[in-house]
Amino acid sequence: MAITNLLCAPSPLTFSHKPTSLFSLYLKKPSLLSLTTHSLKTRKPRPTTAAQSKGDDSADAPDRLISAVCYFYPFFDGIQYGKYVITQFAPIQALIQPLVPAIRAFKSFPFNGFLVFLTLYFVVVRNPNFSRYVRFNTMQAIVLDVLLIFPDLLERSFNPRDGLGLDLMMSVDSTVFLYLLVCLIYGSSSCLFGQLPRLPIVAEAADRQVL
Repeated sequence: MAITNLLCAPSPLTFSHKPTSLFSLYLKKPSLLSLTTHSLKTRKPRPTTAAQSKGDDSADAPDRLISAVCYFYPFFDGIQYGKYVITQFAPIQALIQPLVPAIRAFKSFPFNGFLVFLTLYFVVVRNPNFSRYVRFNTMQAIVLDVLLIFPDLLERSFNPRDGLGLDLMMSVDSTVFLYLLVCLIYGSSSCLFGQLPRLPIVAEAADRQVL
């Protein structure tokens, strides 16, 4: 509007009116500052919208079952770390006994663990058709299985036969097995009840992969 007023030619002055001074014309015209202030006052603030994640942590019966079964994968893959605990404690042996046929089938082919890893990661975790509940629990099981690389490397590097080294290795293996057993019981039971288990060490890594 101000630019248009400047470009428009002023109307010719007639002798019938008194001459108007430039100062009075300046006072009669609205200033640019007043126009800007008025526009800022009358302009309505735009509604701000924040991106919200769905956060779909609820699950129906099939999602609960799939999530609960996924936690058997790292337990089956690390069952060898329980060779000392299972033989010494009869209750744990009785608890593992019903799983022996499934463990044998899992261990029957050397690449079964790697094939299960690829299937769970690319078919489940990276598949948006599955709910976030299923993908998060599956990713937790995968991260838990990946962590088994460290005790395996430790065992292959030292592999003591007796003495203090053997006692230390037995303690490490037993700790890894008990951790896997607790994760299996806690993760699977929580999924069956429709709750979201968050395992220590692996939950944050699973969150970053399932955003």
